Amino acid sequence: MQLTVQDVLDYELLEGAVVRTAKERANAQPVHWVSVMEMPVENFVRRNELVLTTAMGCNNDLEIFQGFVQDIIDSGAAALMIAMGRHVYEIPKEIAQLAEENEFLLVELPWELRFSTVIEEVMIDLNDLHRQERQRSEQVQQDLLKLILADAELEKIAAYIRRELDSALLITDAHGTMQAAAGFSRAKLEEWDQQVGKGVFPIHRAAPKENRDPMIQKFRSGELGGQKIIQVPVLQVSEEAQGYLFVELPETADGRLDVFSVHVLEHAATTISLWRSRQNAVEETKAALRMDFVRELANGEFASKEQAASRARALGYDLELSYISLAGSPENFRELFERKKNGYSSFTEWSKSMVAYIEEEVHYAAHAMKRAVITGYADGYLIIFLEKPLESGQENQINFLDLIERRLGNLLPEVVLSWGIGDHAEGFDGFSDSFRHAKTALDIGRKKKGPGHRMDYRDTRADRLLLQLAKTEGMLDIIQSTIQPLAGYDQQRQMDLIGTFSAYNHYQGNVSQTARALNLHRQSLLYRLRKIESLTGLSLIDPDDLFLLELCVRTYRMGAAEYDNI
Repeated sequence: MQLTVQDVLDYELLEGAVVRTAKERANAQPVHWVSVMEMPVENFVRRNELVLTTAMGCNNDLEIFQGFVQDIIDSGAAALMIAMGRHVYEIPKEIAQLAEENEFLLVELPWELRFSTVIEEVMIDLNDLHRQERQRSEQVQQDLLKLILADAELEKIAAYIRRELDSALLITDAHGTMQAAAGFSRAKLEEWDQQVGKGVFPIHRAAPKENRDPMIQKFRSGELGGQKIIQVPVLQVSEEAQGYLFVELPETADGRLDVFSVHVLEHAATTISLWRSRQNAVEETKAALRMDFVRELANGEFASKEQAASRARALGYDLELSYISLAGSPENFRELFERKKNGYSSFTEWSKSMVAYIEEEVHYAAHAMKRAVITGYADGYLIIFLEKPLESGQENQINFLDLIERRLGNLLPEVVLSWGIGDHAEGFDGFSDSFRHAKTALDIGRKKKGPGHRMDYRDTRADRLLLQLAKTEGMLDIIQSTIQPLAGYDQQRQMDLIGTFSAYNHYQGNVSQTARALNLHRQSLLYRLRKIESLTGLSLIDPDDLFLLELCVRTYRMGAAEYDNI
């Protein structure tokens, strides 16, 4: 809805007006303002302004008159209406040709017609249109608010915005991933994905400051499929874009938005922001409930199976399936955060986002393998309960972890994860038993192999036996009295006698192989071996002493005091 030059020409008081040039544009040319202008023009005329003039400053000078008309054309005015009879008796053919070449409306007015009367009539219509636009804008705002209160899906909100703007549009997240669309063809959507992949969208370059409206200054413009597209940020409390609204401009828009469209986009951005805030709150609540459930299930905190089953059904989990637990530990989150904070305000916020990425890959792997999965993050552990089909062996868990690590290797290549694989235990108590075993395997694996490895609980029998043995009365004293002299000497001299003995024992007492493995001269190795014997009072050629020293070293390296839960 807009006032056009033809609407003004249809006024009864303009009955004597004559359109000299570009008459065919009168119906399409909008009028946003009206003014009287004499020389100089400078920057006093705005776009789509209807200009009235007597051309008195031209002094019948054709060159000056041409410059005046050219300035009006360059300003983007809607039309130039010239009062004929005192200063201009006839529009020169050169002026008419200039206007025709620029498809610009020149209108002759009778001299006796008062400009104030024309201005009054135009302003009455413009004010009436502005009132109607304001009412329409307020109605759009109310309708969008009703959609939010009715818990409408984003697709329904997008469809409503499209109807009001009569333009195709996309709603995306902060990275340009589509969340809802209205009016775009499948081919256009495919092209969109390609452009996002190339980094064309979202647009981050600064916008030209050609408009002082703070809303319009937030807009960015680009091109998709040869057609202009406007990017509108969806802001939240942080004033950073949490998503975007992309609107395709019709070719008739001349790359610009009318006032009503700007208002609709402003209301739309606010509505989408409210929708996102509501969704985030819902998702955060669900995530908290899911996290609490998984932690209580893993730690055996439920009073009964029925209580757990009721909570599981509400979250979409099936506890009747057979599960096996896995425990994961991110090893270098703190180090990565210090190197790549990327605008996050705290380590907690950053680590939550990283865990979310990992959990997405856990769900992807489970979906790809057609397995049910229950997952959460608590107390520094990734807790996973993976469905274990009947007759499936160890490859079920191995393939699952292989898939996760393969994808994470591309997505988060610098993240180091250690894994412990539990065993399957029947019954409701099997959930906590399996996770306890997975955590034990994880901790033993980190001690034996270091970070970034996997350990299966079934492969830790010897280590668990050693740790249980270390708890027997008097055994811990024997271990400490045997190892302490070696550990103290290693700390003072940086010689690693404990590592030297482990390598020597691994190569079954072969001095040459041990020296090569440790990159030591043979005499240096022999010196270390004699030092081990002198510090411990044990002989490396006595089978009983050798057994005792190996037992003490292996148990010491496992950190017996840390395994009270075994």
